[in-house]
Amino acid sequence: MRRQFVSYLAGLLTIAATLLATPPSESAGRFLNPVEWGPYPVGVTTTMFVDHQRTDAYTKEDRTLVTEIWYPATDDARNLPKNKFSNFIPGGVTPQFDTLIKVAFKKPVAEIDEMFWNHAVRDARVREGKYPLIIFSHGNRGLRNQNTFWCDYLASHGYIIISADHTANAAVTVIKGKPIFFQAKERENSWHDRPKDLIFLLDQMALWNGGADSRFTGKIDINNTVAAGMSFGSMTAIRVADADPRFKAVIAMTGAPEDHSNLNVPSLYMLGTEDRTIGVKGNDQIRANYIKHIGPSFLLELKNGGHYSFSDVFKIDKNFGDGIGQGKRHATGEAFNYTSMEKTYLIINSYSIAFLGYFIRGESQYLPFVLKNQWPEELILETKGIEKSQKTSNN
Repeated sequence: MRRQFVSYLAGLLTIAATLLATPPSESAGRFLNPVEWGPYPVGVTTTMFVDHQRTDAYTKEDRTLVTEIWYPATDDARNLPKNKFSNFIPGGVTPQFDTLIKVAFKKPVAEIDEMFWNHAVRDARVREGKYPLIIFSHGNRGLRNQNTFWCDYLASHGYIIISADHTANAAVTVIKGKPIFFQAKERENSWHDRPKDLIFLLDQMALWNGGADSRFTGKIDINNTVAAGMSFGSMTAIRVADADPRFKAVIAMTGAPEDHSNLNVPSLYMLGTEDRTIGVKGNDQIRANYIKHIGPSFLLELKNGGHYSFSDVFKIDKNFGDGIGQGKRHATGEAFNYTSMEKTYLIINSYSIAFLGYFIRGESQYLPFVLKNQWPEELILETKGIEKSQKTSNN
């Protein structure tokens, strides 16, 4: 009897030790307030993926993607120095690159570093847990790091976000020490390359999750992957969900293709009423995508928003226009102030968290938030495809 008890006790200790050695994801099964910064510090790292199965139409070499990754970090990152704008430049700031930045932003890199804010720590340790994956696609002539306001926020809530420069469509990317600039003539090639880029990135992250990168081994929830993007990247996100069923949801900011075929994937569409880049026609195209959609979908429209409301441009130029500072209304030409970026970021981030919490994490507590217009003075919100029983049970 005593021997049996000792064996039983040893078994219990073994089980306990196993549970302690392999902690579950801290964010799994946990409701986090969408309007508050998440509980996790944020890390960011740069890597480079090479697709040996594709030849880049512009470089004539294997398709190469300089890629940024944001992720939940360990607690020691809370007290470490935050990432700088210049840290996003592979190989550091050369005199040539500093000149390019001055031309693009009318400021040297050192001045932008002083203005630019973010919450991530460069190369911080990856937190234990398993986190859903979001693959973000930047805008035409954009950058992989153009939406740090959003990537940081989502990572703090327990998501891994990956974003690559779409080579020759990004404003500039650096490969093998050589800057490759935006090429207007490559837009058609980029239209075809972009969805393939996102699919390739998903394949690479599956390899990392399986052990190709020890930092992320077993920490990426590949089965819950989201396609997201802004402007041209928004079109990319919608199209890649058409092409690959592994993408389980879409967040599309300020852009939509003329048509789409995956009408059931949960989708969050966003636009700015006073967008002067895609204009009235582009906004109508977003609304048409929403109207055609059958599955769960949300249309979030910032009444006093523009194209760059959905980007980091505010961090560099507070009077940029088209979503930032002051603009003129489409209909009347009347001058007005765009919604403050502090509030704009809060709206975009909180609805993203609530949408992901319900459709990716399966947490029902998030649904009431995403169904309700939380800022009726600034926002028009439409919803469809949510069963009445779901709405009732979550009110």
